[in-house]
Amino acid sequence: MSSEEAEMLPPAAVAALPLDDDNLLSEILLRLPPLPSSLPRASAVCRRWRSLASDPAFSRRFRLHHRRNPPLLGCFYGDYHQIHFEPTLEPPNRVPPRRLSLQADVGDRFWPLGSRHGLVLIFNETRLQFLVWDPVTGHQHCIAIPREFDRIKAGISGAVLRSAARDIHFKVVLAVANDDNTVLASVYSSETRVWGNLITSIPFWKFFRPKVCTQPAVLVGDSLYWILRGGSECILEFDLQSESLAFIQMPVDRINVPCYTPMRADDGELGLLSLTFTTAQLWKRKIDCDGTAPWGVARTIELDKLLSLDSGEPTWIQGFAEDKNLVSLCAGNSNFTVQLESLEFKKPSNPRMDRYFPFESVYAAGI
Repeated sequence: MSSEEAEMLPPAAVAALPLDDDNLLSEILLRLPPLPSSLPRASAVCRRWRSLASDPAFSRRFRLHHRRNPPLLGCFYGDYHQIHFEPTLEPPNRVPPRRLSLQADVGDRFWPLGSRHGLVLIFNETRLQFLVWDPVTGHQHCIAIPREFDRIKAGISGAVLRSAARDIHFKVVLAVANDDNTVLASVYSSETRVWGNLITSIPFWKFFRPKVCTQPAVLVGDSLYWILRGGSECILEFDLQSESLAFIQMPVDRINVPCYTPMRADDGELGLLSLTFTTAQLWKRKIDCDGTAPWGVARTIELDKLLSLDSGEPTWIQGFAEDKNLVSLCAGNSNFTVQLESLEFKKPSNPRMDRYFPFESVYAAGI
């Protein structure tokens, strides 16, 4: 169309011309909010938009484009025979639980270990295998446990992650503790399809039958963190760059503070969330002039005032969504999620969850 012909068209028609370009339209749709309802709503405009929004190649581009900051779709919890999904978004973005649930084969026992970057890590105790599952695409990747860990069935802890937002490959980090006071770790790469070297380290103080806590690991910077228990307690650090283990002393005593989890502090460094009956404290490490890093309380949250809790009810941490800084709590027979910055809280509809595995991903299926 010439510039003279364009000048003769009504203003609305001229404004609509760029949308006739499929490449430009796809770039516009690509920038819709990464919510489950975005592409279905766009597909309802016309057949052409539906054809583009439902194209598998475009759906993959949409997921990759928004992978850096995906929404929290819900959480997973397991009962050995099935991995259940509990949605947390409100309609029309609420994903039906059956869409993102996984049934174990007959005889298999599933233990969910964590979720990150759109993937869920499951330990199949029966087959001594790890299962890396993408609930949105349905893809499953089975990994045999390293032979050095064959005899260790209890206390298996692990984490799954992608190196970069647009990376199709992933890594699985396995961490366990032996009765001889040694902590073992190994890294699996989906790119090479093999486990790396065995990494060993010994804590700098005496433990009694140490155990890496099965509570999901927390990713802070380039390191994963677990709680290491066994008489004494500390934070176990696995550096992903150097593939090395380290131990960080706890700022609190388990006798006085029964529940805690590593977390990402507001400055992006390692923090700790500790919980008593009605009070939550956020701890941070501060680097002194001599290079040491003692802990200090950065913030105190009075949960009894925020959630109207009974002071006699014990409160426990069920899970932590590291990117959203969202903690899931259980108080008596009630479940709550609390955003630690805004203090916004919600009560999930399903109170049966024993452990909360938050699932942050872009859901673009079902158009």
